[in-house]
Amino acid sequence: MPRSDSRAADQLREISFEPDIAPHATGSVLVSFGKTRVICAATIQDEVPRWMKVQGVQGGWLTAEYSMLPYSTLDRKDRDISRGKLDGRSQEIQRLIGRSLRAVVDLKKLGSRTLWIDCDVLQADGGTRTASITGACVAATMAFNRLLAKGTLREQPMTRKVAAISVGIYKNEALLDLCYEEDRDAEVDCNLVMTEDGRFVEIQGSGEESTFTDEQLAAMLVLGKKGIKELCALQSAAIEAAAPAKGIAKAAPKSNVDVASLEAAFKKL
Repeated sequence: MPRSDSRAADQLREISFEPDIAPHATGSVLVSFGKTRVICAATIQDEVPRWMKVQGVQGGWLTAEYSMLPYSTLDRKDRDISRGKLDGRSQEIQRLIGRSLRAVVDLKKLGSRTLWIDCDVLQADGGTRTASITGACVAATMAFNRLLAKGTLREQPMTRKVAAISVGIYKNEALLDLCYEEDRDAEVDCNLVMTEDGRFVEIQGSGEESTFTDEQLAAMLVLGKKGIKELCALQSAAIEAAAPAKGIAKAAPKSNVDVASLEAAFKKL
């Protein structure tokens, strides 16, 4: 069955990570899953929540916030502040982002600090939560690398990469990385959060006025694992290509000029 964007059933949308989109954050990326675009920013503060101090909990903390900008959807979405409370869906997603990152971050190595993950959806075309988790991992790793380079951190808190992807049953076929149209009309919708070494962090799956079989679940898991593996490879490339650490001077380029000869020439002038 041809998909609306001509992808194969097991093919991801075009994935990209644009680093340092938010220059005041410790680490940030603009992650794109096709037309879905999310700014993921990681900011580290030198303090921990009050409850950790009261309970004497050692190490740091990680928390996440998620929001969809009013113009990210076809119809304008009201800001949460205009309703006076956080949207239930947004609350559920930001908790998922926090759980996903805490599964791969050693909070004791973070020290008495809080890592804030902010995910703001610029454009939504399905898979905003999976894009947020995948981009947040890149942003957080960039932030950690910069603090390690500055000597603020002694050890890398990120134990391994984590990524997320959607799978589903659409018109009786298992598909990877659903766009909005497929997600809206899918008989089964599932989101997988996994680590780079193939371990599950979370599985969210449900039939949309439908049921699914063992065979269909197995087919979705196969697609999901393939997608996660590809995402983790793209994450690694993005982290490797990220800008040098803020405040860390680049090493001077090597020169083939004979410095001693230059000094001697200047003395003759």
